[in-house]
Amino acid sequence: MDLVSLLPALSVASWVLVVLGALVVGLSKTALPGGGTIAVGLFALALPAKESTAALLLLLIVGDWTALYAYRREPDVRTLLRLIPSVLVGLVVGTLFFWLAGGDVVRTTIGVILLALVAVTVIRRRRPAPERPEGEGHVGAGVTAARAGYGLLGGFTTMVANAGGPVMSMYFYAMRMPVLTFLGTSAWFFAVVNILKLPFSASLGLLSSSTLVMDLMLVPVVLIGAFLGTRIARRIPQKAFESVVLILTVVSALALLIL
Repeated sequence: MDLVSLLPALSVASWVLVVLGALVVGLSKTALPGGGTIAVGLFALALPAKESTAALLLLLIVGDWTALYAYRREPDVRTLLRLIPSVLVGLVVGTLFFWLAGGDVVRTTIGVILLALVAVTVIRRRRPAPERPEGEGHVGAGVTAARAGYGLLGGFTTMVANAGGPVMSMYFYAMRMPVLTFLGTSAWFFAVVNILKLPFSASLGLLSSSTLVMDLMLVPVVLIGAFLGTRIARRIPQKAFESVVLILTVVSALALLIL
């Protein structure tokens, strides 16, 4: 069978949107955490809800493993291990929510969650912090509850709308991680979590042959975005990086509420 015949019937404008979305995926994975939700919006404009979720998930996995290679020596492994239980609970809750709720409810819910997280995280960051080594101690009092909350929301939002990036960005931001540790920890986190999402997505009937063929064509675009992102990440100052994380998270939340 001709692979071209399996491609979804998209307009030129829709193809432009998915190509831009694939480029954003690569950039967000290697340089601009939280920006991936912009790709969620672009894909949602170009494709029906179910198709957009599945198509984006497969491209995110490509971006994850590219970022994993680029920052394989940078992660905070202890943080990753401690997040696993609450993230798994979030994935299950997200799957149930996906079955029960419509697309508009999902997007609005996640948008509101992200804006609330930005506010809470900024307030926490403005509190005086004791002198401690870089890492989880910076989250402050109630670290276990904070970690569980962010992990739960991260698993939930990544399952229902591929929008876990901004949630986890807020958690890593709250921990005051250096740029490359931030990116390395995020890369490892989503490389594992997005693979875990595949069985859930398959059970919801989200994967199709047309999605696979389209993604195959978009993989080079993701790789180009990832390459550009690695060049940016190693040159961006810490304060500028943190500002970009906050801005992109707010933009992502507003995009989910408006689109």
